[in-house]
Amino acid sequence: MSAEHGFQPKIIGIICNWCCYGGADLCGVSRFQYPPHIRLIRVMCSARVDMFHVLRAFSNGQDGVFIGGCHLCDCHYVTNGNFTAFSMVQVFRKILKLIGIYPERLRIEWVSAGEGIRFANFMNEYSEELLKLGPVGKSEGMDGKTLALKLEAVKKLIPYIKLVLTQRLHVPVMTEEAYHEFFSSREFDRLFDELIADKLAISLITSLLREKSLSTGEIADSLGLSPSEVARHMIGSSRQGLVRYDVNSKCYNLA
Repeated sequence: MSAEHGFQPKIIGIICNWCCYGGADLCGVSRFQYPPHIRLIRVMCSARVDMFHVLRAFSNGQDGVFIGGCHLCDCHYVTNGNFTAFSMVQVFRKILKLIGIYPERLRIEWVSAGEGIRFANFMNEYSEELLKLGPVGKSEGMDGKTLALKLEAVKKLIPYIKLVLTQRLHVPVMTEEAYHEFFSSREFDRLFDELIADKLAISLITSLLREKSLSTGEIADSLGLSPSEVARHMIGSSRQGLVRYDVNSKCYNLA
């Protein structure tokens, strides 16, 4: 992870109207300095940030996406939408890591309307971190086609992932401590692997097979999986009628 000569990270910030946008405005009025290559989009609540928005930003070549909202338990809406945003980010960061993208590219921060200096300090620190990471995809060792394929595989699962978030990854107690405890727990890791990781691996494999027939070893090399993991996914996918095995070529094809 190193900065490329002349590289300037492209950053999209999606921030809530009531707190973080006010902090950004105060930052400007107070003439606090932060990098000019950051573009801000205002939404009414951080909960309005959808996984599709984050995915589209990375698909369009943004090197970083940050979400800014009110401090937890200080949301301007009774639904406490910032908890929803926090949950989404924790899941999406694990997805990014799973497909080989640095999860640090996605950040969420809480900034009140009176914290202009906090906003400036965060943006400067975040920009420096992205500068060290380098361009999205290229720094992770992917060409544009591979990056697009992996992001497209995630896109297909987003409706399902959103359902999992509300039904199986729901934290019953809406406190900062409860949310941090759950999303850093082994139980969350277990549920993520059980409910999301396996389905994402299958989505990635079928996306690869849409391009051409591949052997177990070729799939494993392309996705950074072990041959035994690929074989397990292929057995399940074959039973579901998603893929078929060609005995002559010893390759898998889409059914």
